[in-house]
Amino acid sequence: MPILDLPTSDYPFRRRQLMQKMHDSAVAIIPTAVPKQRNSDVQYPFRGDSDFLYLTGFEEPEAVLVLIPGHSEGEQILFCRPRDPARETWDGRRAGLEGALAQCQVDRCYSIHDLNEQIPALLEGRELLFYPMGQNSDFDARVMHWRNLAKSKIRQGIRYPQEVVDVGGLVHEMRLFKDPAELECMRAAVGISGAGHRHAMRQCQPGMMEYALCSEIEHVFRRLGSPSVAYPSIVGGGENACILHYTENNAELRDGDLVLIDAGAEVAGYAGDITRTFPVNGVYSPAQREIYEIVLAAQEAGIAAVQAGRPVSDYHDEAVKVLVDGLRDLKILSGSRDALIEQGAYKAFYMHGTGHWLGLDVHDVGHYRNKDKTSRKLESGMVLTVEPGLYFAPANLAVPERWRGIGIRIEDDVVVTAADPEILSQNVPKKVADIEAMMAAGPA
Repeated sequence: MPILDLPTSDYPFRRRQLMQKMHDSAVAIIPTAVPKQRNSDVQYPFRGDSDFLYLTGFEEPEAVLVLIPGHSEGEQILFCRPRDPARETWDGRRAGLEGALAQCQVDRCYSIHDLNEQIPALLEGRELLFYPMGQNSDFDARVMHWRNLAKSKIRQGIRYPQEVVDVGGLVHEMRLFKDPAELECMRAAVGISGAGHRHAMRQCQPGMMEYALCSEIEHVFRRLGSPSVAYPSIVGGGENACILHYTENNAELRDGDLVLIDAGAEVAGYAGDITRTFPVNGVYSPAQREIYEIVLAAQEAGIAAVQAGRPVSDYHDEAVKVLVDGLRDLKILSGSRDALIEQGAYKAFYMHGTGHWLGLDVHDVGHYRNKDKTSRKLESGMVLTVEPGLYFAPANLAVPERWRGIGIRIEDDVVVTAADPEILSQNVPKKVADIEAMMAAGPA
């Protein structure tokens, strides 16, 4: 059993919310993800489409949700795999129609093999189709075929969906605001992620391989009940930390270098996303500490700007100000802060944003700007990351030699509240003294 899951009553409520946002004569078709082939007859571990999971909690492949507001024979319909003892012997248990009906609390449940028979009839009389067009070309073609079958009856007075609208426009705005049950799942995911990071700090030693340290953190994730990492773990020692999405994790961790770990566990589909950068030997050098303190101050300034009512762009802007001031103090940049920011001079050392939405996707859905392109305001229930960094590539001769090859990022997961932000990952040390003390204590 999972360590934590959402109440089953949440899913019908979400589906009703979505239907309220749809036109009365609309229909929504939302398929889950398609299993992906890794090689030969081996598949990647299946993970369902996040929108589909948000609306159903149903984790099996080959499933489609159909929502039809006001339909006399049921508004919420799920198509899924029927029970099949022969296939279940090979591939694992299936919920079947009865199990899915009880689990998802839909009005009706049909076999996935009945799509071609049922969907065209369900489209008849509907004027608007909500569907995630462009995610699966094969399924797109099937949907258009079903729509054309409904269209073929127009001379019989049958209406059909003349317009197709991306259902993500509605679902993603819903997903942006986490309810209390979702926040509990995220606290669990981030809590497990944090335990893994603390364990990695205590286990790290010069001479370890990056993959060995990666295995330590992911072992904790699984041992504490997370079924999967939320994304491929990054364990970058030395100059590898200057590669933002470094995932090779195959180099030796050397005495005197830093190691950057960006890793998160997944719980009930929700992601944790934490980054810490610490010394392989347990003690920051003076040069490492100079850069680290700048990044930490920038992160603290960013977190302080995560306040309901403030533009979402503010926390990036506040972090950048601190980073630019730090680069000026180090004589790496010269000139006025405002001019350097306007010129983007800092982007040679800080080339990414200060964070992103977090939820069922590690880079979660939701707009950052309003229709007029102004930054949207933060609101309670949003969850985001705050992750400034500085990266001095070893070949960057514009940087004094003592700092070349240093890459530092610090990332926490933060909930917007009506008061001060809630830092979900606050139990993972990030002050220099706290990290050095934890590492000095050795393996737990």
